[in-house]
Amino acid sequence: MSETNLSTETDLGLSLDVHDDQKGKYMTFKCGHEFFGLKIQYVNEIIQIQTITPVPETEDYIKGLINLRGKIIPVVDMRLRFGLEAVEYTDRTCIIVVNYNSTMVGLIVESIAEVAEITDDDILPPPTMSRTGQANRKYVYGIGKVGESVKLLLDPDKLLNDDDASAAEQDKINEEE
Repeated sequence: MSETNLSTETDLGLSLDVHDDQKGKYMTFKCGHEFFGLKIQYVNEIIQIQTITPVPETEDYIKGLINLRGKIIPVVDMRLRFGLEAVEYTDRTCIIVVNYNSTMVGLIVESIAEVAEITDDDILPPPTMSRTGQANRKYVYGIGKVGESVKLLLDPDKLLNDDDASAAEQDKINEEE
């Protein structure tokens, strides 16, 4: 699997017009039996799975740290984050490197689906459901209609709440020392 670079305007120093072109675009990926989407503006790049250095005494979904061209990045297994069973990584498993609150975080996903354009008119609020079996729903801010299918749109602020982000950042600092 080759490395795909989806650099944002901050990486390339491009004008705001490019950012406007990203409006309504979502990187979609598969996790379990469902498809999820993240606004493309959060995605820096997609890389193949690589050696992950485990960090003791962290949440089970924080798999550890990777060294990406000299930058130490914490990685989160999205299946475990959603409360699903762990599965073996395959050649389709990859890491979506996102920029969250000026911190780089890797999200391990089963496979990338596509970059989908979803207009505001095609985004519905998530339905109110019972809590049982719906762990991943608390991270969803909307349901995006794409053709005949739907994508669960993730809120990175909820996905990596402040406690998790600060724990990952502290792990990164400890690893660098």
